Amino acid sequence: MSAAKRVQQWATFARTWHIFDCKWQDPYLSANVIKKYLMGMHKPIYHPMNDCGDVVVCINSRDIALRGDDWRQRAYFHHTGYPGGASWTLAWEVHNKDPTMIIKKAVYRSMKGNLQRRHTMQRMLIYPGEEVPEDIMQNVTNQIRQLRPVPTRLDHIPEDEVKKYPKVMEYPEDYVLK
Repeated sequence: MSAAKRVQQWATFARTWHIFDCKWQDPYLSANVIKKYLMGMHKPIYHPMNDCGDVVVCINSRDIALRGDDWRQRAYFHHTGYPGGASWTLAWEVHNKDPTMIIKKAVYRSMKGNLQRRHTMQRMLIYPGEEVPEDIMQNVTNQIRQLRPVPTRLDHIPEDEVKKYPKVMEYPEDYVLK
């Protein structure tokens, strides 16, 4: 085997480190994308019985965006294993206790039917903010594209750019908003 083919084979079977920014992303749509990288479904050598997945580092899990009224309506089930130990917790309560838990549960649930999902989840690192340890960031070589663009807040746009933006109409000086 030539040296070039050997390096190509090593690169194919090596675990790549990816980073995903969860800011303003729906965790359940993002989970399907993250799952593909964790399980190795994006590689040409993928097989369900083959453990060829990569490592995914998720940042900004504190800033996820659930759809509609899901913060108040979606509930998560937990059972302690003891009689009467079942409980349902609302999404906002789970997120306040642990800002990484909703992403973790969404990705775990998206891998339904995968018998190795507990082992696969160990390759996923989740951080609530942008602070990631330096030794982990040294391993990251790829960025997973976000599903939806993060909108820019109006107070973060420079004042001169706001003034240059074309106006639909000019209000008279004596106009009063009710």
